[in-house]
Amino acid sequence: MVNTMFDLSGKTALVTGGNGGIGLGIAEALAGSGADICIWGRKEGKNQAAVEKLREYGRQVTAFQCDISDEKQVEDCFSRTVDTLGKVDACFANAGFVRLGTPFHQMSIDDWHQVFGINMDGVFFTFRSALRHMLDTGNGGSLVVTSSIAAGYGMPSGEHYAATKAGVIALVKGLAVEYARYGVRANAILPGWVETDMTRPLINMEKFADNVIPRIPQRRWGKASDFGPIAVYFASDDSAYHSGDAVVIDGGYSCF
Repeated sequence: MVNTMFDLSGKTALVTGGNGGIGLGIAEALAGSGADICIWGRKEGKNQAAVEKLREYGRQVTAFQCDISDEKQVEDCFSRTVDTLGKVDACFANAGFVRLGTPFHQMSIDDWHQVFGINMDGVFFTFRSALRHMLDTGNGGSLVVTSSIAAGYGMPSGEHYAATKAGVIALVKGLAVEYARYGVRANAILPGWVETDMTRPLINMEKFADNVIPRIPQRRWGKASDFGPIAVYFASDDSAYHSGDAVVIDGGYSCF
């Protein structure tokens, strides 16, 4: 018997925030397993650099500049994605934003709205477009959101971020129930402490690293490539009965 598990040949995937960090790690693994890829990102230069890297896997790859907090941009970019790739089988709502350091009682409404605009509204706009497409095609599909272990921990000066990451877990559980009959499954990935451009200033602080690394049983920061295998699994037909879950990938941090 030929082993075809996790083969994404003929599949297409959209990855928001796919031009760097965890998103690029996800996109690389998907392309390496045979999927055609579209990435969305706000920085055109980073988008094109990511496209060049992903095309090394021999797949069709495209990118669109998109601010996912803008409803019209999301709808326009999703239409362009389908026009280019023909369909979207797996949608990874990975783009996110965090701004730490402001005590909650001093937090401005603009800061609150900016985080919610990307981390919650952006996921809503992205998944809504994906669901409309999946329902129209009748082929179902996979929705995956990047949450965070912050959803279950007290996060001082980051309550807005943690609230959004908890919110998207509730969102995918609802979608998993509502759209199961249409062949759509929805899941969340919860990263722990991962070294990316967004987190590097924090984890490069000696005091912070000295406090956190001893709490990670694997004694290292996560890498973008650590999230490729779970992404391939969720994009593949091998996860057809796996829905409504929140998968923690944190080197054992949460259980230590």
